[in-house]
Order: sequence, then structure tokens, then C-alpha cells
Amino acid sequence: MPEQLPLRAMVLGASTGGVAALKGLLGALPEVFPVPILIVLHISPEAEGTLAALMNEWTPLRVKEADADELPQPGTAYLAPANYHLQVEPDGRLSLSTDPPVHFARPSVDVLFETAAAAHGPALAGILLTGGGSDGSLGLKCIQKGGGITIVQDPRDAECDAMPLAALRQVTPDYLISLAELPGLMIRLTCPYPQ
Repeated sequence: MPEQLPLRAMVLGASTGGVAALKGLLGALPEVFPVPILIVLHISPEAEGTLAALMNEWTPLRVKEADADELPQPGTAYLAPANYHLQVEPDGRLSLSTDPPVHFARPSVDVLFETAAAAHGPALAGILLTGGGSDGSLGLKCIQKGGGITIVQDPRDAECDAMPLAALRQVTPDYLISLAELPGLMIRLTCPYPQ
């Protein structure tokens, strides 16, 4: 793997089994996590926006629904709102879109990953977790092509292995990892000092 720039953001996608996965993952991260985490979780278009409030009870991080024109901050996880694509603009700010669903999903993991890869290049890490379908696999390929770090949950460890398996057909990830090992890896990747 080439020498890595300091990370400016992490992007994360999940679907089936994602709420439970995020509960364990976010709960294991420190409050002072040094980069923002942008999250697409496939949720019902009618969801009322209560997931962010629920997640705030699980983790020392701040969790909120993403707002348009917001500049992501360290120590905060930003959730794509129901029925909106979450995108990263070239200046790193967030935007929301009601463009058509991608892979039958809005929000789409691919849309977030592709726009974040264009904005952050090698200063980005992309994480694909449990889920059905193939959303996220092409976006992860974009992150890899841009020099970013690619991380896939081991399909044997996922509640639903379809999304991780689809990703493995597109990329050889930098890390193929269990959910239990992922928080430690995220901390190591964002620590500015050698381990």
C-alpha cells in the first residue's frame, strides 16, 4: 500500500444488520475520534429521523443527521437522512440529493463513496459492512482508484454477507476484517503517530 496521507474523513455503508453493527462499532470509538464519519444506512423512506438520537445513546461520539452545506467535524458521525442521497462536495461540505435511487436505494452507499472519493482522494477510508445487494461495491472501487483505504467486513462475520461479497468481486481491500477488530483499526488509521 502506498504511503498514506492523513485521513480527512471515513465513509461507511451498511444495510441489513447495519443497526446492530453500528451499535457495536460506534460504541467502541473514543469521543475524541479525529476525523468525521459519514454513514449511509439503508433505512425506510418513511423513517422519522430518530435513529441518530438512538445512536447518541450508544456512543461517546456525537451522532446527527447530515445537513446540506455542513462541513463535517471530527468526533461526529453524520447519518444520511431517510430518502436523501448524502454527497460530499469538492470543498468537503455535505450536500443532500433526491436524485433517483441507486441499486434501489436512496440513500445510496455508492453515491456517498464516489463523491467522497472525488473530494478526498487518498485522504479517505471507506468501510463496507453487512448488507443485502451490491450497493457500495462500485463506490469502494472508486475509493481504491483514488488512493484511499478500503475496508470490508469479513463476509463470514456479517449478518448479511451479500454487500461484503459484492465488494470483494470489485476490489481486493486493504483490510478484510471482523466487526470486533474494526474499531481498533479505525483508531490506528487515524492516529497521527507511529504505533
